[in-house]
Amino acid sequence: MATEPKSPEHATSERKEPAYRFSEKQVAEKSALARRFLDNRTRLNQNVDQADNFLVKRFYNLDHNTYLEGAVPAKYKELMGLVASACLRCDDCINYHVIQSYRLGVTRAEQEEAINVALVVGGSIVIPHMRRAYELLTELYAV
Repeated sequence: MATEPKSPEHATSERKEPAYRFSEKQVAEKSALARRFLDNRTRLNQNVDQADNFLVKRFYNLDHNTYLEGAVPAKYKELMGLVASACLRCDDCINYHVIQSYRLGVTRAEQEEAINVALVVGGSIVIPHMRRAYELLTELYAV
């Protein structure tokens, strides 16, 4: 069975870690909401890590690699993650993607537009999650 050759863009698409403008520590210092989220996430991940579950490790690796720089820049992948998370109504995921987007230098206006897409796609059920996202955005983008 013959397979189609890969396009030149696909063959040369290098995946690499994104260049963050801010560290998690800088984000935590800027926002109490972000600090609580990051601290809680770290603590809960330690519990998961202790289980030493191969399937969980594989999934975490897949998740990590999804958001690397590639043909689609990491900032756009994080914004897509934000939209999907808002539509799925996952506050933890929304917080994560808002923080990651901020770390990558995404503007507040870009994040708000992404949330607008989520609102149109997900409908009014997204509104309570949008409110909480805006609270985090307000802390992160405070002058």
